[in-house]
Amino acid sequence: MVSERLASIPESTTMKISAMAKKLNAAGLDVIDLGVGEPDFDTPKNICDAAIRSLARGDTHYLPTSGIPELRAAIAEKLSQENGIEVSPDLVSVVPGAKMAIFAAMQALLDEGDEGVLIGPSWVSYEPCINFAGGRVRWAEVDDRFEPVSLADSITPKTKMILVNSPSNPTGAVFGRRILEEIRDLAVDHDLMVLSDEIYEKIIYGQDHLSIGSFSGMEERTVTVNGFSKCYAMTGWRLGYLAGPQEVMKWVNRILSHSVSHATTFVQWAGVEALKGPQESINGMVAEFRARRDLLVAGLAEIGIRCPLPGGAFYVFPDVSEFGGGDSFAERMLSEAMLAATPGSAFGPGGVDHVRISYAASRERLTEALARIEKMLG
Repeated sequence: MVSERLASIPESTTMKISAMAKKLNAAGLDVIDLGVGEPDFDTPKNICDAAIRSLARGDTHYLPTSGIPELRAAIAEKLSQENGIEVSPDLVSVVPGAKMAIFAAMQALLDEGDEGVLIGPSWVSYEPCINFAGGRVRWAEVDDRFEPVSLADSITPKTKMILVNSPSNPTGAVFGRRILEEIRDLAVDHDLMVLSDEIYEKIIYGQDHLSIGSFSGMEERTVTVNGFSKCYAMTGWRLGYLAGPQEVMKWVNRILSHSVSHATTFVQWAGVEALKGPQESINGMVAEFRARRDLLVAGLAEIGIRCPLPGGAFYVFPDVSEFGGGDSFAERMLSEAMLAATPGSAFGPGGVDHVRISYAASRERLTEALARIEKMLG
């Protein structure tokens, strides 16, 4: 009764693990959820107040598919000032979450049999989105810092798109100019599109975020995806956006018009406030994430678990091959230590020796988690 295409799409491992943790906690067990991909901070009050004002005005009706003009203009201004991407508000579409932006972009870009390149361990939903569009994934290998090596070897005559996610989920890797220029050169030489997921752009430590869409020659080859979930702690609000060439955005809006219609009306006004209002909350959140990162990486090293220092996002991706691999380690964490984490295999073949641990939890809970891991391995 179910289509073959849908039946081939696996359940989101990260959402599944988070649901398991919530269920165990509801049953009275003290499970520390280190699998969740959302900040453990409240949405800033000014953003909440903007949504309340919007509701009070009666902003509860249908909108144009691509979003309210005020938010699209604010996004275009943000992309210009912060990312160096010059784009008209007409080429910006607001969507219910960056995940929907990625899904819609892939449906617009890929035909049956096309290939999309994913660089090393990659977020769990990229491959299903490519497969749902009728495409298939080509995996690009990475080094021990999760940076691409021999990226050109992943390009075939069927390649249509390279996906860039920097800072990365699950590895926390940040791609610098050299890597992005290599991707740019491959895109130009092979007539490829680049889908750049920049949802973690502001959660970055001691370096600058670079948008490949700002690079020379990439204006008509890049679809940039971003949203409000991570840096404004607005995961449940479901608000994201994408911007790109006119021919691509035309078909993206066609998909949206026949699926989600548009992002929630009053949430869009909250998005305007998020971009236009005070930004201090981001700095405080990033500083706390950095302290947690340092605590967690140092603690894992003391236990004897190798873990690269991530340059962004709020995950570590340690190598647990010496302890049975990612699947076994994640199972032991949950069953023996009451810790929920995501096995690295969920992020592609390059992640099988790893486990993703989120540090979107207090320092106290992270310290307790490290103690539980040490006891588990003792």
